[in-house]
Amino acid sequence: MKLQMKLTALILGAFVGLPALMADEPTTSAQPPDTRYGLFNLLDHRSSYGQDVFPEPFLVDDSDAEENEARLDWLHTQADGAKSDLVTAEVEKGFGLLTLEIEVPYERDVENGNVSQGIGNIDLGARYPLYQFVSPGGLWDTTFGSGVELGIPTESAVSKNTELVPKFFNDTRIGRHFTAQSIFGYSTLFGPGDDGGRQTFEYGFDFGWTVQHRELPLPGVLQFVPVFELAGETGLNKGESGQNSLLGNAAVRLNLKTIGGVQPRLGAGYVFPLDNNARTEVHHGVVVSLVFEY
Repeated sequence: MKLQMKLTALILGAFVGLPALMADEPTTSAQPPDTRYGLFNLLDHRSSYGQDVFPEPFLVDDSDAEENEARLDWLHTQADGAKSDLVTAEVEKGFGLLTLEIEVPYERDVENGNVSQGIGNIDLGARYPLYQFVSPGGLWDTTFGSGVELGIPTESAVSKNTELVPKFFNDTRIGRHFTAQSIFGYSTLFGPGDDGGRQTFEYGFDFGWTVQHRELPLPGVLQFVPVFELAGETGLNKGESGQNSLLGNAAVRLNLKTIGGVQPRLGAGYVFPLDNNARTEVHHGVVVSLVFEY
């Protein structure tokens, strides 16, 4: 009898103590990994920014993060009795998400037989993302950021005034193909002459549709990217307040296969005016771009 009572007590004790033991067990659930980082967790590791998703623009300032990139662009435009050629060499270097750049342009303008030419402002620039959002399924993501550009005059015939341009940009990807880049800047010129003190609102939009090699197997081409751009500026003072000038660019960029650790990216576009102010300076034009990512 005593043995039976002891066994009964042990069995009851085991059942009574079971909930307490289970309560002490740590509970686990499948939690999604935290992808946020940066200041105030405003950035997201899943973002397409800086992942070679956004094509290099032509007329619009680049806003994507770059690690090591060099490029050479040529823009030729014509209007009544005038033509202009602008050749720009540029190098970009990334330090994490901070991208620094330097541009050295050479400009030659001909109007009614009069020629003015020389090295334009040497532009120093920097940009950095401030906030990123990625949809739960990753269908789309967007990055907002800011930058600044400082143009240092060379005292040539085409470069007399210092230019300061603080900027704000957005890079958005939707699905596997579509990208939209936009940038807005407030330009102020400092220095002598009629241009000193001039202020301009600058803006640009770049829309791309990336086609991968498996979808369009062109020899030696990794990506085929049709691009449409809008590049404009609106005067803010000097008797030009509200006067807008807007150009369009229908272009294509070919991202070629890597050669010895360097990936060439070729591009060409047709430039045309979209309003009367732009038409006084540009009737038509072409832009050619050669980018090397290394």
